Amino acid sequence: MPDFEFSKRAQEMLAERKIPDEWVWRTINSPDRTEMGAGGNAHYIKTIPEHGGRFFRVVINESVSPKRIVTLFFDRRLRRKT
Repeated sequence: MPDFEFSKRAQEMLAERKIPDEWVWRTINSPDRTEMGAGGNAHYIKTIPEHGGRFFRVVINESVSPKRIVTLFFDRRLRRKT
């Protein structure tokens, strides 16, 4: 997607955790919910059925162009709340 770039950290996390890019784009394009985090970063959250229904969080700095995907991870805290 041309409107986004991955930070070095986000690229490392994708590779280390073997997370498919498709899960990132699915989360950004069709989140189950969004939140505003500290520093004005947007948090996109989506359940990933292929990963045991766990919640996937993609954090984006939307104040830069192109928008920067700062980090991404499976959020265990949300799993405990459900």
